[in-house]
Amino acid sequence: MNRRTMLLGAGGAIAAASLGVASWRATTGTMQDYEAYSARLRAPLSQDILDVIRYATLAPNSHNTQPWRFGVTGDVIEIRPDLSRRTPAVDPDDHHLFVSLGCAATNLAVAAAASGRPGEVAIDGQTVQYGFTKAPLRDDPLLGAITRRQSTRADYDGRPVPTSDLAALRAAAAMPGVDLAIITDPAKVAAVRDLVIAGNDVQMRDAAFMRELKGWIRFNPRSAMAMGDGLFAAASGNPSLPTALGGFAFDRLFDASAENDKYARQITSSAGIAVFTAEQADPAHWIKVGQACQRFALEATRLELKLAFINQPVEVAALRPELSRLIGTARRPDLVLRFGYGPALPYAPRRPVADVLSS
Repeated sequence: MNRRTMLLGAGGAIAAASLGVASWRATTGTMQDYEAYSARLRAPLSQDILDVIRYATLAPNSHNTQPWRFGVTGDVIEIRPDLSRRTPAVDPDDHHLFVSLGCAATNLAVAAAASGRPGEVAIDGQTVQYGFTKAPLRDDPLLGAITRRQSTRADYDGRPVPTSDLAALRAAAAMPGVDLAIITDPAKVAAVRDLVIAGNDVQMRDAAFMRELKGWIRFNPRSAMAMGDGLFAAASGNPSLPTALGGFAFDRLFDASAENDKYARQITSSAGIAVFTAEQADPAHWIKVGQACQRFALEATRLELKLAFINQPVEVAALRPELSRLIGTARRPDLVLRFGYGPALPYAPRRPVADVLSS
């Protein structure tokens, strides 16, 4: 659920000059068009049950593959995994996929209750079911955070988070079977930084990982809007490029040393790091981790904090024991996020609700 940015250098500017501004925009689309598209995705919630599902799909998910299918039967909304959208190189056991279902379930529960459908989330193996009743509309302070939450892959400003806000984050993420460690000590933050860099080195030497990552990158607004998924380059602060040129730049200029420097800088600029662990390593508990993580993310957004996933020490299995020792647990670590105060970036794309409904 974390992803990488690209060093595109001066090649994009040179190509833009050679193509001409009009041709460039015709090829890549414009950020103005993308911002209008993004605003429609994040429009205010209506009472339509399909709008509740739209809010659910704004949850975080690995490579922004959106690996879920929704079904509505009577007073039950079901979320099932869409295994056609697996990312086997980075997520061979589908851990991130099931975490994503839990994140979507949290959004679903908040939005459904706000639309007059309070209920409970139940996990049945690999499936999430939300059973609801009818009731008056109910305000939830986390509702507005659903449309504003994003994985902000940028430098933060280094300011510490007040103790009261850290307590609010812990309370929001409380979930039976899931533990949360919040790290603010600079020495421990540096230790996590070193694990992230070590994991990044391993992944960037893995040809299958790099092919999979490249396949999910959307290098320009036109591609992001047309596909409705994937890792939009501008959401990581990168310039828009025609798809072919973006692929060329990725192959030639995506450098492990520069990426490691970027991760070191960004982690050092953060106020803290959150690590989630579950009491068991199975899909049902990974879904619970997703629920807890998304509650944390929504509360962080409500508190005007930014966050981003730095999951390399989770994704590279050899690094998991060291991360577990660092936070004082024998459990497998599930998710790692950095948080702090930082800028807003363009939002990630999403597919239409019709594309995620089960037939």
